[in-house]
Amino acid sequence: MIPGGDLKKGTTLRLDGKIFRVVKTKYNKPGRGTAYMDTQLLDLSTGNTVNRVFGAEERVDNLYVEQEPCEFLYSDDDTLHFMNTQTYDQYETPVSFFGDDALFLSENVALDLRIFEGKVIDYVLPTTYTYTVVEAEAAVVGDTAGSVNKKIKTNTGLSVQVPIFVNVGDTIKVDTRDGSYVGRG
Repeated sequence: MIPGGDLKKGTTLRLDGKIFRVVKTKYNKPGRGTAYMDTQLLDLSTGNTVNRVFGAEERVDNLYVEQEPCEFLYSDDDTLHFMNTQTYDQYETPVSFFGDDALFLSENVALDLRIFEGKVIDYVLPTTYTYTVVEAEAAVVGDTAGSVNKKIKTNTGLSVQVPIFVNVGDTIKVDTRDGSYVGRG
């Protein structure tokens, strides 16, 4: 248990039987009255965000969550399979847990999984990752009056806007935070 005034971004806690991660905090100390911490919490089971105010001395159930280095192995039907690269423990999660981020996963992608009581409750993707282009629109020579980007599809099914010089078979780097093109791989 920690005081509400000590909450920081990234802290994992349990409230009303649910597990939350602190996304944003703002400490407030009014001229009168007691200090409080204004927080934005992410419900790790539903993905919804909730705003909550904690008194500076209010006790909060802080959880110790292990962050383990893992590797994406494969997916079958609606399940993603991961392996801890140090202990070789394997974890499974539904594809829906990753949502649109599942398109960033290809075999052997290294990422961190946050584990609590033997279950995956959160994940951290690498900031950028390299993908192979499998589909690309044809670029028309001299067509630079409008947009100089074209849409491609990667080996994972991810669609990305890239410069016109990128072709099928090229490797590109993609920012996993927003799905944007970073450069050649």
